[in-house]
Amino acid sequence: MPTTAPETLTPVKASAVVSGLTAAGFKCGTDEAYAICTSGAASVSILNGDQARPPVVSVNAAGPADTASDAIAKVLPKVLEIAHISQPQEITSWFGAQKGKAESEMTAGDWLVSYAAEADTEEPGVHLTVTDKLCKTNCQAE
Repeated sequence: MPTTAPETLTPVKASAVVSGLTAAGFKCGTDEAYAICTSGAASVSILNGDQARPPVVSVNAAGPADTASDAIAKVLPKVLEIAHISQPQEITSWFGAQKGKAESEMTAGDWLVSYAAEADTEEPGVHLTVTDKLCKTNCQAE
């Protein structure tokens, strides 16, 4: 009998997410507290650390909101899969429904998902940030 309970995924450390993204064709490097992996116009920021799973995974793209959203949508399913973030289909569908909004949030299992689109700034773009609600220490970059 099918269930709608969220899938429980084995936690993976930030370094394993970076290795997985590299294997998937992303180009990765580091920027202080974050590993930054890019594919096309999208970049993925993973907060480094020794937590059981990355406390913050952020997918970003610069440019007009529609273009930036399309760039994120191309990589989002793979990023969620590699980072072992639960409820990837729900997050991906929700992200697709955010076009035209400035910002919004949702919860998917143990993750807080935040969407922001910046239009009238020096660096317009779209940001999707997934934060581990279970993280207790070293959960944000200093």
